[in-house]
Amino acid sequence: MIKKIFIAAIIFCTLQVQGQETLKVMFYNLLEFPSASPGNRDVILRNIMEEYQPDIFMVCELESEEGANEILNTSLTFGDFPYGRATFQPNTSSGADIQQLIFYRADKFSLENSEIIQTTVRDINRYILQLNTANGGSDPLDLNIYVSHLKSSQGSSNENLRLSMVNEFTSTLNTLDPDSYVIFAGDLNVYDSDEPAYQELLDPTNDIVLKDPIELPGDWSNNISFQGIHTQSTRESSGPFGAGAGGGLDDRFDFILLSENMLTNPRLRYVTDTYKAYGNNGNCFNQDVSASNCTGEFSQQIRTRLFGMSDHLPVVLELETNEEIILSGTEFDAVIKQIKINNTLVKNKVSLDIPEVLFNEVSFTIYNTLGQKIKYISTKNSHKNLIDVSSFPEGIYYIKTNLSNNTPLKFIKTTF
Repeated sequence: MIKKIFIAAIIFCTLQVQGQETLKVMFYNLLEFPSASPGNRDVILRNIMEEYQPDIFMVCELESEEGANEILNTSLTFGDFPYGRATFQPNTSSGADIQQLIFYRADKFSLENSEIIQTTVRDINRYILQLNTANGGSDPLDLNIYVSHLKSSQGSSNENLRLSMVNEFTSTLNTLDPDSYVIFAGDLNVYDSDEPAYQELLDPTNDIVLKDPIELPGDWSNNISFQGIHTQSTRESSGPFGAGAGGGLDDRFDFILLSENMLTNPRLRYVTDTYKAYGNNGNCFNQDVSASNCTGEFSQQIRTRLFGMSDHLPVVLELETNEEIILSGTEFDAVIKQIKINNTLVKNKVSLDIPEVLFNEVSFTIYNTLGQKIKYISTKNSHKNLIDVSSFPEGIYYIKTNLSNNTPLKFIKTTF
């Protein structure tokens, strides 16, 4: 009887049903990740992510599968909930070696599909996330997400290339259901609201009409009137890191656009006044975002981290839904398939139990609290795996697997 009650309690806790729910969305240009300096940016990013904790995390300037794994296995390991990601595929549109990708709360969403829209410059990546809702089987709530990085620099030729890329996207909108929920996010590299690419994105004759949630048209570039929405550059000079752009905060390059229905439809609706250039206190025009006089909502600590992470600021917003979200998906599977740690206070060896279903497909990486990789282990055909940590200094450590549905395991190394 006690055993039955225990199992029921596990399932009850796993399948948490919630009513009105808020979803946090972030887009971030990561600046040549992971190769650009400084070398510990996966840890810097983890500290930024821990403060905002996005449910949907969209990125550009990701260089490799290795970088995608660093984000998943280090930067997104701050909570007790799991993250998943789409498959990384190198850019197919040209010789560019940077790409876009999406990460998401795996207990709230499932990734239903992904595809690439090719352009003359860089891919535009489309992902379909399905929210885990109570009535998802009969009436699924799908979110179509497009992540982009348009051609950079001023001049009519670059403006035309940006427009060409956007046209490739808008030409596909007639393939979607007219009531689809759509996010178009990215580093758009536009300098003002009259740019043809921006106008095409918001064209009211498109098959699905997109809106800029903050509706602040104008000449954004080097204009102090728009200092509160500038996202680039976080640095007066690129000298300290040898990568990215300088000049201080004076351009609005980064955007999250929403389909018009998301401004009013209670099933998935933008929460008014939540769109922000994350880290911008509105008083840092042409300065480092970390400047001591740029005080306000965002602390000195988070602005210093943003300064070190990239030459762009993230943009964020919140969505709300009146659907009941069920925190299930991979977490429910984990009740059956979870890898378990048997001893959290460890002197010599960590003992892990590995379900038989995971034989031949699991490996482990151990990180310290700074996010540094301490040890890598691959195991095959072993139901119980012992990891020797006798040489580790005292402290807290995290074990991360290569499985997308496994949350980090924490243990404390002690010498007594």
